[in-house]
Amino acid sequence: MPKTGNQKNYKKIVILNCHKKNTMNKKIWLSSPHMGGTEQKYVQEAFDANWVAPLGPNVNEFENTLQKYMGENKHVAVLSSGTSAIHLALVLLGVAKDDEVICQSFTFSASANPIMYQGAIPVFVDSERETWNMCPETLETAIKDRLSKGKKPKAIIAVHLYGMPAKIAAIKKIANTYEIPLIEDAAEALGSSVNQQKCGTFGDFGILSFNGNKIITTSGGGALITSSEKQKDKAVFFATQSRDHAPHYQHSEIGYNYRMSNILAGIGRGQMEVLEARVAARRANFKYYKTALAEIPELKFLEEPTGFYANRWLTCITTPSFEIREKIRLGLETQNIESRPLWKPMHQQPIFDKYPSYLNGVSDHLFEKGLCLPSGSNLATEDLERVVNGIKEIFKGS
Repeated sequence: MPKTGNQKNYKKIVILNCHKKNTMNKKIWLSSPHMGGTEQKYVQEAFDANWVAPLGPNVNEFENTLQKYMGENKHVAVLSSGTSAIHLALVLLGVAKDDEVICQSFTFSASANPIMYQGAIPVFVDSERETWNMCPETLETAIKDRLSKGKKPKAIIAVHLYGMPAKIAAIKKIANTYEIPLIEDAAEALGSSVNQQKCGTFGDFGILSFNGNKIITTSGGGALITSSEKQKDKAVFFATQSRDHAPHYQHSEIGYNYRMSNILAGIGRGQMEVLEARVAARRANFKYYKTALAEIPELKFLEEPTGFYANRWLTCITTPSFEIREKIRLGLETQNIESRPLWKPMHQQPIFDKYPSYLNGVSDHLFEKGLCLPSGSNLATEDLERVVNGIKEIFKGS
């Protein structure tokens, strides 16, 4: 039986409504990978040359590109993860069993776990309110107290959280005063800077991450930033199972399987070509949220101090209470929008709560009331509108 005009129009309406429903229900992720288009070219080169091992031209070029970008005469070794980079920094500093390492409490556990790999003892230091990163005053209090107990920390791990630079100049000054090496965890801060100096280049060692949710990604990967070529060579030696120069397999030191593959480094080369665009997009997300949500004064945004430039890896807000934070988070979840509470501090974690902590209440407050909003560089305007409208509806309902 032939279809009438009304039947045809009805079918078109059904199709349009289904498309609209699918668009509205599309998952909005917190921070998803965003390919630039040239990554496949470098990966194909690796396949064509059969360079699929954890070394090769892409590894070399990715390191060279990073070194040029970071500046400050730094040297870069690309590795399997940011966690492995922190671990190798501790190894290179000679951190051993029962040594103490000061670590920012308000961070992801990957900042602290490598301390445990070495059998060392983490000493957690709280944050300050302006950047949410390690508090210099609390840091100095912790160092003085550890020294009074006959324990000089072997290293300090400071983090640039959510792409917001820490008060790194003050932290570095304290580290230098007490002659304690500084490891700068810039896993979330590629593209961030303080007075135009890139985060990751202030410390004795710097750390980057290229995990799938980071500002650029190699699927999984990281980098160790060092102050000398000799340190880089030693890091690469440890990262390739500490194989001695010999015609046979010989090992005089413990090694690790931490080197990045030539294939993943090819992805990294392509991603570096769009890094500045990715930073610009994430900063634009922050600006959009701040402007669009200005009518809700209860929501507060993390601002940049003078001279600080944040990549805005994640746009974060603080709310008046835990209850309101959860109302927003769960409300967005019902709309298929991913958001996430700010990091649960290490001193609250079951695995770490028995270790020394120097606290001022800042990170506890942030964890209770803070929320990360969807911040991917591939978010469309309609995605951002969905998030904002969802939050506004939740507040109207309140």
